[in-house]
Amino acid sequence: MTQLLVIEDDANVRTLILKLLQAEGFEVISANDGQAGIQLAQALEPDLILCDIMMPECDGYEVLQRLRQHAGTANIPFIFLSAKSERIDLRQGMELGADDYLTKPFKRAELLGAVFARLAKQASVTQPYVDEMKRAAQTLSQLAYRDPLTNLPNRILFHHQFQEAVAQAGRANRSIPGRSQVLIAILCINLNRFKAINTNLGYSNGDLLLKLVAERLEQNFGQSNTVARLGGDEFSLLVTDISQGEVVELAQRVLKLLGDPYDLDGSYVQIQISVGIALYPQDGNNPDRLLNHATMAMRSVKAKGSGGYQFYTPEMDALETERQLIESKLNLALARLEFQLYYQPQINLITGRIIGAEALLRWKDPERGLIAPDKFISIAEETGLIIPIGEWVLRTACAQIKIWQINNRLPIRISVNLSARQFKQDNLVELIAQILQETDISPDLLVLELTETSVMENVETTILVLKELKQKGIHISIDDFGTGYSSLNYLKRFPIDTLKIDQSFVREITTDANDAAIAKAIIAMAQSLQLKVIAEGVETEDQSNFLRQNGCHAMQGYLFSPPVPAEEFEQLLLADKRL
Repeated sequence: MTQLLVIEDDANVRTLILKLLQAEGFEVISANDGQAGIQLAQALEPDLILCDIMMPECDGYEVLQRLRQHAGTANIPFIFLSAKSERIDLRQGMELGADDYLTKPFKRAELLGAVFARLAKQASVTQPYVDEMKRAAQTLSQLAYRDPLTNLPNRILFHHQFQEAVAQAGRANRSIPGRSQVLIAILCINLNRFKAINTNLGYSNGDLLLKLVAERLEQNFGQSNTVARLGGDEFSLLVTDISQGEVVELAQRVLKLLGDPYDLDGSYVQIQISVGIALYPQDGNNPDRLLNHATMAMRSVKAKGSGGYQFYTPEMDALETERQLIESKLNLALARLEFQLYYQPQINLITGRIIGAEALLRWKDPERGLIAPDKFISIAEETGLIIPIGEWVLRTACAQIKIWQINNRLPIRISVNLSARQFKQDNLVELIAQILQETDISPDLLVLELTETSVMENVETTILVLKELKQKGIHISIDDFGTGYSSLNYLKRFPIDTLKIDQSFVREITTDANDAAIAKAIIAMAQSLQLKVIAEGVETEDQSNFLRQNGCHAMQGYLFSPPVPAEEFEQLLLADKRL
C-alpha cells in the first residue's frame, strides 16, 4: 500500500488531509512539527511527503533541505502546503527541490490531483496503478464539478464556464472594431412552491421533478449554452452572444417549456417558474455578482406570487440591503420585546356592534419606528423565525382575551393568523391547547385564520389537523378567500366556521361587476355550507350597504376603525361604539 507522510502543525487541517487521503485507500502517517516529520521520513521512507511551510522552529523549507541531503529520502516526491502564494515563496520552494506547491485553501480535487500526479511520475509505479489513478481523478472531477442528482454542472463548473464566456466575448469585441458589445446573460430559474411537491408527493417525486426539469433545460438549451443546477430547486442558464430582445424571447420559452405538466409516478403536476435575469457587462463582471443580481431579480418575481421573468435593476440593491438589515434586526426583535399586537374590530352588519377583532402583528423598531408587516413577515417565514414569533402572538392574544373578559365581563372573540409554516408544526394542536390552559380562556373565544393557499398544500393532513382543533372548541376561519385555488369539493370537507372575503374584491365591489359577482357567489356558497362571512377592507358606506343587502354577516375595515393598540380597542368596547 502506498504510504504518505503529512507534516502539518494545524490539527484541523492535518485531520482533514488525513481523512481525504485515507478515503482514497492510502496509508497515511502524520507529524505535527518539522522535526518529528524529518524523523518519521528518515525512519519509514514514505512514497510521498506533504509538508506545511509555516511551522515554528523547523519550517517546511528546512525540512525539505534536510531530507534532500539524506540518501533514503532525497528522491521522495515532496509537495509544499502553504497559505503563501507569492512567486518568491514558490521559487524558493522549487529551488530547494520541491515537486509541487499547493496554496491553502485548496479543493479536494486539487490535493488529490497533485498527489496522483507526483506518484505517477515515480518509476516504481506500475501502469495499471497509473490507470487507476487516472480513473480516480476523473471520478473526483465528476464529483467536484457535477450535480450528483441531475449530472448538470454545479456552481463551481458554472463559474469556470462563465470565465471562459467572458474571455471569448472579449476576443470577439476586439476582433471586430465597431461591432456592438457581446452580451452574456445569466438566467436564475426557480421552481415556485417546490416544497409542496416534497410534502404532498414525497421526496422521491421531488427528486424526479428536478431531474425532469434538468432534462428539459438540457435538451432544449444545453447544446450551445450552459445549464447548471445551483442547489435545491434553483437552476441557472448561461447564454453568450445574445441581445436583450433575444433574452426576453429566451425567458418566455423557458417559462413555457417548464410550465408544461410533469408525470410524477402517475401524478400530473404543473409548476410556476420565476426567472431572474442579469446581463454582462452592465450588471456585473464576475459570476458571483451576476448570479447575485439574477437571484435578486428572481426573488422580485417570486414576491409577486405568480411566476414570470424580471431583469435586474440597480434599485434592487437597495431592496436587498433593506431585506438583509431587517433580517438581522428581526433576530433580536423578539428578545427585546419590540413586537406588539394591534386589534381591528369586526362588526356585525345587522346590529352594528363589535363582535370580535383580528389581532395584527406590528414591529416597533427603536431606531426606525413602526415597520409594516409586509416588510418583515415574508422574511420571518423564510428564516423560520415565524415559529417563535407566531407562538408569541398566540400567547399575547389569548392573554389579552382574558384581560378584556375580566375588565368588561364580555366574551371577545379574537382571530389570530397562522402562517403555512406554523400550521405544519407537529406539535401545533398541543401547543395551542397548552396556551389556552395557561391563559385560562375558553377555546370558543379563539379563531385561527389560515389562508386559502396554505390549507390546500396538503389537503388530507389539513383536514386531520383542523378536525383536532375543532374538537377542542377552537373556531377556524379561511382568510383571503377567493384568491386561491380551492374547490367546493374540498371546501365542504374542511371543518371551518368562517370565510373572509379578500379586500381585493371588496375594494371595487360597488363599481366592478366582476368583483360584485364574486362577492355574491362567496356569500351564497358560505350560506349553503352554513358558514359565516366576514368582508375585509370595508372603507365606504356603499360597500357596507352592498354587503349587508347580500347577506354578509360581518365586516372589518377603516369605515369603522383601523387596527389599534389594545388600550384603544378597549375604549371602543367601553364606549359601545357602533357602525
